[in-house]
Amino acid sequence: MTFGNIYALVALPIVPLLIILSRRARRSDASVPFASLRHLSNAPVTWKVRAAHALPALRYAALVLLIIALARPVIPVFDSRVKGEGIDIVLALDVSTSMLATDLSLGEQPASRFEVVKSVVEEFISSRRSDRIGIVVFAGRPYTLAPITWDHEWVKLRLEDAEVGMIEDGTAIGSAIVAAANRLKNSEAKSKVIILLTDGSNNAGEVQPETAAAAAAALGIKIYTIGAGTEGTAPYPVKDVFGRTVYTQVPVEIDEELLQRIAEQADGMYFRAKDARGLKEIYNRIDKMEKTPMEFNAFRQHRELYPVFIAAALVLVLAEAIASNTFLRRLP
Repeated sequence: MTFGNIYALVALPIVPLLIILSRRARRSDASVPFASLRHLSNAPVTWKVRAAHALPALRYAALVLLIIALARPVIPVFDSRVKGEGIDIVLALDVSTSMLATDLSLGEQPASRFEVVKSVVEEFISSRRSDRIGIVVFAGRPYTLAPITWDHEWVKLRLEDAEVGMIEDGTAIGSAIVAAANRLKNSEAKSKVIILLTDGSNNAGEVQPETAAAAAAALGIKIYTIGAGTEGTAPYPVKDVFGRTVYTQVPVEIDEELLQRIAEQADGMYFRAKDARGLKEIYNRIDKMEKTPMEFNAFRQHRELYPVFIAAALVLVLAEAIASNTFLRRLP
């Protein structure tokens, strides 16, 4: 058992002090004066008399319980080390405006590339229970959406907040690799992986993608690259002169040669996703390719015990009040 506010326990020494002061007060103040108690020394002591003398103990016990409740005692529901098949993964996702193209779909409904990517990535995160996962989004520059963590629910919440256009436009692939590698460089995992998804070609950032890939490889980081988009052209939403959303066909410009070179330099693989099913299969393949035994702390969950102590204290106070005013009542 641990305490959330352990400093409250410094009040515990007050209890024995109150007991001593209370006993002295009772000895000095007699309810009824007697000239001598010599003739009563052999009188039998009933259980009620003994119980009446012990009655204040309930009050002091309740005070002790309330002080412990103020210290917020907690116990761990579980706290253990778990062995599993895990790696450290950073997902680098393109959020440039070209990801609004609707050449991928969710079921029968047309959806933007980024909506499809978010759906597939969320499933991928849920399937990697033994991994630490982080997310870097990028357009004209990279942004760390979630540092690597085992708290997958939090990572998925951060993924829901990601939107196309949240960063100034462009496609800084090299800078995205550097940002992802920085999240992994101090990792102690035996296997470190970047999964980079984009639908364009590098046109922003100060770091060349090949240079960034070489630096990542030197840190022992693998890079899997994914090109998302159909062949030829794709429908892209634009506003007409009346402010209505209409779709126009725009060319798909994925620099596959660059993505292949990045993957080769960093001991990874390049994949092309032309539809939602293909994208899901790619993440499933990567899921099966990387497994490394590792040991980690499971999430520690706590149970607050202060309500139990407060309830017990109230029961003792109520018992003392009832007893002292009924069958253990003292006169006068």
